[in-house]
Amino acid sequence: MRARTFPFFVTLACCATSKPAPPAADVSAPKPADARSALPVPSGVDETAMDLTADPCSDFYQYACGGWMKTSEIPADKPLYSRGFVAIVDRNELVQRQVLDEAVAGKLPEGTAFAKQLADTYATCMDEAKLETSLPEVKRYLAETAAPKNAKQLSRALGRLHAEGFHPLFVPEAMQDLKDSTQVIASLDQSGLGLPDRDYYLSDDAKKKSVRDAYAAYTERMLALFGEPAADAKRHAGQVLALETRLAKASLSRVERREPSNLYHRIDRKALAATAPALDWDAYFDSLGAKGFSSLNLTHLAFFQEVSALAKDTTPEVWAAYLTWVVVRASVPALPKQFQDTAFEYTSKNLTGAKADRARWKKCVGIVDGDFGEALGREFVRRTFGDDGKVRTNAMVQALQAAVQANFARLAWMDDATRAEAAKKLERMVGHNKIGFPDVWRDYSSVKTGRESFFANALAADAFEMKRQLAKVGKPVDRNEWLMSPSAVNAYNEGQLNEIVFPAGILQPPMFDRAATDAVNFGAMGMVVGHEITHGFDDKGRQFDADGNLRDWWTPAIGKAFVERADCVKRQFDDYVAVDDLHVKGDLTLGENVADLGGLKLAHQAMVDWYAKRGGDDLLRYTRSQQFFLGFAQSWCTKVRPETARVRVQVDSHSPPYWRVAGPLANLDSFQQAFQCKASSKMSRPAATRCEVW
Repeated sequence: MRARTFPFFVTLACCATSKPAPPAADVSAPKPADARSALPVPSGVDETAMDLTADPCSDFYQYACGGWMKTSEIPADKPLYSRGFVAIVDRNELVQRQVLDEAVAGKLPEGTAFAKQLADTYATCMDEAKLETSLPEVKRYLAETAAPKNAKQLSRALGRLHAEGFHPLFVPEAMQDLKDSTQVIASLDQSGLGLPDRDYYLSDDAKKKSVRDAYAAYTERMLALFGEPAADAKRHAGQVLALETRLAKASLSRVERREPSNLYHRIDRKALAATAPALDWDAYFDSLGAKGFSSLNLTHLAFFQEVSALAKDTTPEVWAAYLTWVVVRASVPALPKQFQDTAFEYTSKNLTGAKADRARWKKCVGIVDGDFGEALGREFVRRTFGDDGKVRTNAMVQALQAAVQANFARLAWMDDATRAEAAKKLERMVGHNKIGFPDVWRDYSSVKTGRESFFANALAADAFEMKRQLAKVGKPVDRNEWLMSPSAVNAYNEGQLNEIVFPAGILQPPMFDRAATDAVNFGAMGMVVGHEITHGFDDKGRQFDADGNLRDWWTPAIGKAFVERADCVKRQFDDYVAVDDLHVKGDLTLGENVADLGGLKLAHQAMVDWYAKRGGDDLLRYTRSQQFFLGFAQSWCTKVRPETARVRVQVDSHSPPYWRVAGPLANLDSFQQAFQCKASSKMSRPAATRCEVW
């Protein structure tokens, strides 16, 4: 069963920590020009969110967000809150809830696609009284799947569990071949851990050890709730932790996984059997429903060698405990309230810091969106997304393309051969952009749902998704597919499709505001567009060519020059304190930081070019460039609980919002000029240490 938790924004992701203590004031830097103070505030700039007593050249985050930070509180049920992403999620959820309430009541417009699946899943999810009687159903399922006595039974159990959305040990996927993007192949990837990251199992850090101990106690409590005698639950919890620790030791780290070549090992079935001989792979693929696969990719050979060792030396008792735990922890939303309360107590104290569990309707909206995102998304789009949003976003994309193209021509460190390859990749990427919603909607008609069981509906949806994924193998690449639902508050760059995607969910204020000035929108949403374009040329994206193949298209000297420039960004962010005693991980966050820096620079240039052609927005309190940077910063105003902050530093490839604002701006001449900052100001890095990649 796919994880159903508070969303991590995986590409533009919001939020790792709130701002650190502000630096000392730099009184030499000016406030916005007094001559403009009587002019109207530009639409889209929120002065109530600002701290006008702060110095923009000393601490721009405080200047742009200080008022919001002072007056805003994190809602009790959230680990964090932001003026941008999370506020939009809240508004989108209300629209989705209305759609689902109407679906349950049979009041959606006649002919609404897949209204039954939406209504059945939401209604059974919301039927908390029936959930109180759900335990026997889950136990029956586990009796069928989670008690293997030998390697063949284990292999069959893994196949069935994977086919129905659970992730013990590893996870099967469909992927484009990294070196031939026209092929879709099967892949097996490391998985199976219940803690947020492998380092929580391996580190001697006192706080990580505390979380690890709490996890073992949590496992014990949940197994006891599931009906195990106290002594058995305690023993099994220890066995689960020991098994997961072995998986963690064999797993690649998050930084290692950022290198595409580390995840590519294409082998045939004979080589798979030689790599992990203790598993019966024929039985596994037969149970998975994918027995025809002749070759596949293993992301990490050493991990599957350890899986084989586990299959050989682990007792049936331990396998039963581990597989039971995998199912139980993933099925919490489908279990009685006592399970949900116990799960919240553990996660709140150790991982999120939230003070109250999320309302049931919010959980159920998220679950339906995860299971039937393009069915729910069709109604969401109809109610929220006008043609104007698509037209204006596409115009921004075109403006950014022109700015990036012109920037390539100006970069002295690139040679003509590399420049030509980069230009070809850019042209195809922008030509493949997707805005708002899919041209071809997903067909959920084969998913059978009813009003009897939420657990059964969840299994049916997960089985559909796994079958859909595996059916891609050996077929032509589907360029119409979206990897996020239309209501997602996010955006992404898909390197192998060489495309950029902007769901309707993010094209909402303050990220994109139809009433805002073009300058504000370029700072907020234009930066997002520039960020996603730049991902095609960050330290990972640059390794893929215009066709989406893993190929070194850089001349050696220019490749070396890129690495040196990117290393400057790594060192810059390594120096920043994220929370408590933890620094930002410059290597983990490198791609996002390069994309932020490039996206801001290029979006600002696109904004300048835009006004040069069109004019407008002159007689306002803030200049166009000031509007741009305020629009950018105010979309990242964020508060976060310390427990969440510590987890995000370990697992999130994005820097904390404070540094996503302050870090890139300190490198940009356009920002220094906009606010007339002196070279000695806090928001201006010395020329010798200033970073520029794109």
